[in-house]
Amino acid sequence: MEFQNNLNLLADKIVQMKDQIGTEEATKTAFVLPFLNILGYDVFNPTEVIPEFTADVGLKKGEKVDYAIFQNGNPILIIECKHWKESLDIHDSQLIRYFHVTKTRFALLTNGIEYRFYTDLDSSNVMDEKPFLEVSLLNIKEHSINELLKFHKSNFDVDSILNSASSLKYTKEIRKILTKEFQDPSAEFVRFFTSKIYQGRITDKVLEQFTELVHRSTLQFTNDKVNDRLTIALTKDKEIVNEEEFLIDETKSSNIVTTEEELDSFRVVQAILRRTVDVSRIFYRDAQSYFSIILDDNNRKPICRLHLNGGKKYIGLFDESKKETKHLIESVDDIFNFENELIQIVQSY
Repeated sequence: MEFQNNLNLLADKIVQMKDQIGTEEATKTAFVLPFLNILGYDVFNPTEVIPEFTADVGLKKGEKVDYAIFQNGNPILIIECKHWKESLDIHDSQLIRYFHVTKTRFALLTNGIEYRFYTDLDSSNVMDEKPFLEVSLLNIKEHSINELLKFHKSNFDVDSILNSASSLKYTKEIRKILTKEFQDPSAEFVRFFTSKIYQGRITDKVLEQFTELVHRSTLQFTNDKVNDRLTIALTKDKEIVNEEEFLIDETKSSNIVTTEEELDSFRVVQAILRRTVDVSRIFYRDAQSYFSIILDDNNRKPICRLHLNGGKKYIGLFDESKKETKHLIESVDDIFNFENELIQIVQSY
């Protein structure tokens, strides 16, 4: 949550300040360096974030990339910056040259608002022509936040990023093709559907007729999917509100006493998860009928529930639909037996 909030604050700053930013250097200072800081890198440490990093190319000496981020003495990301008003479409060739000689696997082209991440999926040590990840800070998607987190200093892992880069790159291209076909169906696209449902000879006249039918069908399909998503979201929100009202009523009860055994269980869960998530993100809320441990102080992110005040003791674990399943335990120490399940629940968030 803190990561996303910091990105949102930077986006607000960009909206407020961009018209006053007149140079590329000012863009770096006002927008790009704060972004690197949000990713966890110390922009004031010249051994970690190196400005004007030398990237000599062949006979061309003195070539410099705007920034290079180092980890354990090796460059992990090179960054080329442009003024915020400039389109990035005409500047990737310069970065391609730098990529080849810096021994990094990742390159970033940015104007402080748009961020395009590249790697070498198509040919080793040759930067791909198309980025595998594109992010606009003025229109941040939820999946983009998860991908950006992989570049955070605390999470950075080359193999992990490369594993998702291929999928991201080709998924993005497929979505572009689908968007274009939905808006203006090509003859090949129309012919594919026509051949599935039309038994006669596919003439130009038939294709013309089916072009309109395919266009209309794709629009209707898209609208139906959007409406279904909205209906599901509204239903879930109503259920969540009802659940949270119940939780608030329970947690406000003056009869609640948090026992030492419940606090011990909280410490056990923290110990189990400390390698998976910052323990400062783990909270508890005590209710009359159970002791709840949650992520980010958010009832929508339950980790587990402990039922310790009855004759028998239970730990309640949650599946993807937030349905609780109780497991009998003899003591708080038995929580350690559910380490894998607890880690999996937190990772799902």
